[in-house]
Amino acid sequence: MISGSSNLKPSVCDAQCVIIQDLCESVSIESCFDSFDGVDPLSDVVTAMRIGEPHSGRVEHHAPFGWQFPAVDAAGFHVVLSGTCWFLPLAADPIALRPGDIVFLTGGCTHALADDPATPLRPAAASLRQVNPRPPRPNTASASRPETVLLCGAYFLDRSRAHPMLADLPEVIHLPAPETRHTPIGAIIDLLDSELAADRPGHDAMLRSLLDALLLHILRGWLDRQTGTGWSAALHDPAVAAALSAIHGSPGHGWTVAELASHAGISRAGLARRFTDLIGRPPIAYLTWWRMTLAARQLRDTDTPLTVIARDSGYASEFAFAHAFKNEFGQPPGRFRRTNPPVQPPDRDVGRSTGFAARVVTRAMESEE
Repeated sequence: MISGSSNLKPSVCDAQCVIIQDLCESVSIESCFDSFDGVDPLSDVVTAMRIGEPHSGRVEHHAPFGWQFPAVDAAGFHVVLSGTCWFLPLAADPIALRPGDIVFLTGGCTHALADDPATPLRPAAASLRQVNPRPPRPNTASASRPETVLLCGAYFLDRSRAHPMLADLPEVIHLPAPETRHTPIGAIIDLLDSELAADRPGHDAMLRSLLDALLLHILRGWLDRQTGTGWSAALHDPAVAAALSAIHGSPGHGWTVAELASHAGISRAGLARRFTDLIGRPPIAYLTWWRMTLAARQLRDTDTPLTVIARDSGYASEFAFAHAFKNEFGQPPGRFRRTNPPVQPPDRDVGRSTGFAARVVTRAMESEE
């Protein structure tokens, strides 16, 4: 059960340990859908698109409050730990939030949080990609308890060549409390709340793992609800999912439609039609796109020799690779490497050298300002 308190009773901890043990056995950054024989595309895409480490902080609010958050180049999130508030999107109806509710902002859009939709808004002291804690005020017997406590933060994503799976996501994903309580995602939130309340051995590694698991569960929850079209339908189509798993498992392999169809257990025509309908491009065209995406990141972010990148991308020679790369990016790989510096996460100096997670509670006490 989600709670704003980090003092978990032994029985609750025992129950959560069982849930987290089951979670760790079934969810990892390498394998999220255990029906695949190769590599799970969702995990592979998230791993490839992520840069830096996730950023999070525990934020307390005292009514009345109304914060306007600017757009950020990151995927942000708000999780209500205790109390209630309103999520105010820029061009949509307000959404009432209660304990256990999660709001995920896939593109970091402008939005606001308030105790009431009518409360006047002020610029937030920090964006979601930099939830810097203010100096904590002393805890005194006279200090009132906050009406609302949230877990807020952001994931830094490389948007220079966004994967269509992530592009398919809506601007705002709202997972209501009934979908999170008494589930692995609820246990993750409780453990994140506990970790952010104290700096203990293994703190940074624990936060990274929990935030990775939270992101995968948010995306999985959305994909499980949207099975009719697009990438969600592709991941739930056994044949297309098998072909995607094979491609992501060995992008350098010389796949043919016939080999992918054999792997998927259907005819070549059947796979080509279903794959193109759901993914938006034929199997080999998607394979080439993914190869070039991975190659571009290697060229930009590493010193790996061109011969090695060409081989890893499934090309027998640098010339063949350079031709395919130029067709995709409009310039040869050598020039691309010289003109594209490595991508770094924004605000990379925030926090300790081992991570971006805020350790101290941020107290947003507007009434005392």
